[in-house]
Amino acid sequence: MSSFVQIRRDLHQIPELGFQEFKTQAYLLSYLQTLPKERLEIKQWETGIFVRINGTNPKKIIGYRTDIDGLPIEEETGLEFHSKHETEMHACGHDFHMTIALGTLTHFVHHPIKDDLLFIFQPAEEGPGGAEPMLQTEIMKAWMPDMILALHIAPEYPVGTIATREGLLFANTSELFIDLKGKGGHAAFPHQTNDMIIAACSLVSQLQTIISRNVDPLDSAVITIGKITSGTVQNIIAEKARLEGTIRTLSVESMEKVKKRIEEILKGIEVGFQCEATIDFGVMYHQVYNEAKLTREFMEFVEHHTDVNVIECKEAMTGEDFGYMLKEIPGFMFWLGVDSDYGLHHSKLNPNEDALDTAINMICQYIEYKGNE
Repeated sequence: MSSFVQIRRDLHQIPELGFQEFKTQAYLLSYLQTLPKERLEIKQWETGIFVRINGTNPKKIIGYRTDIDGLPIEEETGLEFHSKHETEMHACGHDFHMTIALGTLTHFVHHPIKDDLLFIFQPAEEGPGGAEPMLQTEIMKAWMPDMILALHIAPEYPVGTIATREGLLFANTSELFIDLKGKGGHAAFPHQTNDMIIAACSLVSQLQTIISRNVDPLDSAVITIGKITSGTVQNIIAEKARLEGTIRTLSVESMEKVKKRIEEILKGIEVGFQCEATIDFGVMYHQVYNEAKLTREFMEFVEHHTDVNVIECKEAMTGEDFGYMLKEIPGFMFWLGVDSDYGLHHSKLNPNEDALDTAINMICQYIEYKGNE
């Protein structure tokens, strides 16, 4: 078994939520300490890590970013190396992402190139967002890359395949939290109450009209309410209701329009159901927008100089806070095929570990090409 497969399995067992990745950070630092230090600089930030490999004759800095956090999901894979944390799982492949970064980093520690490399181990991608605050650190400002790349596993593609595109790859995303407060009471006397379950149900239906009637049909947007919390027992009318969801749009303008319409609909809910409504848009992630020239060059390089198959894919409603880095630094993200029967954020996600070596080898070839120009 490859040493990097073992590293992936070690990391898979210790998933941690955003800005709580203490075991993960300790594991990564422990591994980094085993590498030769002649060209290596390591700096910590919160639960994240910056690792710089100094080149032999640098003209630029090439950045590579990986996310390191897990999700609040109870794993159901049945794997021998399943999560040791009962309510947390690497269900989005960040254990794969970290392992590939370590494999690539290790190669260039032992085989330096002309240019400097910056590896960014970023916490809190799943929330509340680590990319934007990392960009604002003094470390990042001092080591700002001239270009940057990252990957995300794709269960639907086979091993040996990558997929990406110029321009928009992932959507603008925003969290959505709505609280309704009315007047509770006995189920036998509904006329003396303001039922927030009824209000919440009506609100969910009205929110979908924003997509069908306020967004250009040639554009795309999504509002999903994934959780509703309300009520206490079967014979008490609910005084409060909380709705939790997400907004996805393919343009910044559509995001602004959707948020405005949600606020307007909530004013109507307050009047119609005689209640109070508050809204919190939580964390927003900027769209992942691939720089055209670099992306096209990368796709052509992989197609002509590696054994990996390249697919030009469509944009997706996926959210990724790597978009904040691409907003400031030219670069791109791509999908890595891992051939899993279950998708991202699923409790049975089980990526094919053969994809680890495929990704490490391909990325090393590309960075060696770019770093010796």
